[in-house]
Amino acid sequence: MQRRHPRFGPVMYYALAGTFGSYLTFAAVQGEHGLFNRIQIEADSAALRVERDRLADELAEIENRTRRLSDAYLDLDLLDEQARSVLGLSRPDEIVLR
Repeated sequence: MQRRHPRFGPVMYYALAGTFGSYLTFAAVQGEHGLFNRIQIEADSAALRVERDRLADELAEIENRTRRLSDAYLDLDLLDEQARSVLGLSRPDEIVLR
């Protein structure tokens, strides 16, 4: 009785196909454009959007204060507040506690 040995070609084919499939799976998950990297990019993007919105609100506040101190529109309360904080001024009828 003669024993049949498996041919080397099909074994090599399946080994290469399995290795290639494993590599593609790894690249899809861990690679430069993989799932983990995409999740990280989306998290960074969300954080940057929050930062952008915060800076936009801060810019709007600064623009409002600038407009209120401009020559076209002078807010006397804001001017008084700025003079007190920057120059350390107070009115003669006020009592200053330190």
